Amino acid sequence: QLQLVESGGGLVQPGGSLRLSCAASVATLNYYAIGWFRQAPGKEREGVSCISSSDGSTYYADSVKGRFTISRDNAKNTVYLQMNSLKPEDTAVYYCAAVSVIDFPVGCPGSSWYEYDYWGQGTRVTVSS
Repeated sequence: QLQLVESGGGLVQPGGSLRLSCAASVATLNYYAIGWFRQAPGKEREGVSCISSSDGSTYYADSVKGRFTISRDNAKNTVYLQMNSLKPEDTAVYYCAAVSVIDFPVGCPGSSWYEYDYWGQGTRVTVSS
């Protein structure tokens, strides 16, 4: 059973940066496509970004394009979400999710949350002055 643990959340001022980490409990995270989602109070879950296992392709929601960057370090079994130029509307609990390359062999599922099989517990990001 794959277990995911997010970290790196916190309080940051508008315009600031944070880097979120998604660490896995198994040594083969490179065989999973990884997505980042967020959910703000009273709002629906939103797909933010994802990165493929097979071809390195990525997806970004329009709301974060040019500000967020997803990357993976397979040696450290970790996927990162670098968030720059943060805005108050980025405030949310951020979750990482995973789907095996067997179940999703090409690309990554983007914002289709139902494609992901494993989820972390989330890390809170608050953007406020």
